[in-house]
Amino acid sequence: MRLIEQVWFNEHQAKYWLLPLLWPFSLLFCFISALRRAFYRIGIFKPIALDKPVIVVGNISVGGNGKTPMVLWLINHYQQLGLKVGVISRGYGGKAEAYPLLLDENTSTAQAGDEAVMIYQRTQVALAVGSDRVASAKLLIAKGCDIIISDDGLQHYRLARDIELIIIDGQRGFGNQYLLPAGPLREGLWRLNQADHVIINGESSPCVQRILTTQAINATTMQLKVSYVCNLKTNEKLTVQDFAKQYAQVNAIAGIGAPQRFFDTLTAQQITLVQTKSFNDHHCYQAKELALLGDKLPLLMTEKDAVKCRGFAQDHWWYLAVDAKITPELKLNIKPD
Repeated sequence: MRLIEQVWFNEHQAKYWLLPLLWPFSLLFCFISALRRAFYRIGIFKPIALDKPVIVVGNISVGGNGKTPMVLWLINHYQQLGLKVGVISRGYGGKAEAYPLLLDENTSTAQAGDEAVMIYQRTQVALAVGSDRVASAKLLIAKGCDIIISDDGLQHYRLARDIELIIIDGQRGFGNQYLLPAGPLREGLWRLNQADHVIINGESSPCVQRILTTQAINATTMQLKVSYVCNLKTNEKLTVQDFAKQYAQVNAIAGIGAPQRFFDTLTAQQITLVQTKSFNDHHCYQAKELALLGDKLPLLMTEKDAVKCRGFAQDHWWYLAVDAKITPELKLNIKPD
């Protein structure tokens, strides 16, 4: 799956002249996916139900859609209800000696991937990574977790789930609406109707609005609000307003699925950007490639970038922390045993 997704990314959403070449592979992808779903539906493969509720946060298209902020929102939501939350993740980009890997304060992004480490460092919740999400979830339940949140894994049908949330990038939407590798879709638009909630990250484009109307889907809106700016070395936190007053100009980097959204967020906060540089999602940073950008002016990055840059961070490197604001409030009526 990841190899097919990388084809899409490398071709920057598949150049038009490549589509005739990629369509046969998309048809094959569609056939294999449909066959796999059918096996689960008729009982050849059986989903494994756990003793505790499971919420899956996923998407039907590749790229950064806003799953991680939604996971952070869910963690806070259930912690306020007094529950012990556990999070499972594939741990993309990491390679551990054994799985499932239970994260602690010494776990590196090389072991668990950037998103998992970021979630753990922000929340300190019990978090396990591994391709076998059932095994990861069972480990967390054994550790006393009351509820399991799966970061991605919408297509991991082996794990039974109580609630499905599908996150959509409001501007990028569904691209050309083709399945991988000719397009960005892991599953067809029909999948939206099967989710418990469809959540739009940001303002919806006319194309996204039209699709939702056609599918008769009442979507919830998620806006990313800035929380604070934090220094990578000292952990000093400033409000965005105070940071903008203190530093007239900055350089910025982003290694996420939609880097321009990050740069636009900074500009909207009255932060003047001198240089910006985009990297591929999950990019593994090296000190030398950031040396010029972070030499004199403050260097501002995403929180996901920061967990990979702490080891060689300079004194004037900062990251922007964001949180999700959900409108209207989600109704997630599940109760642990």
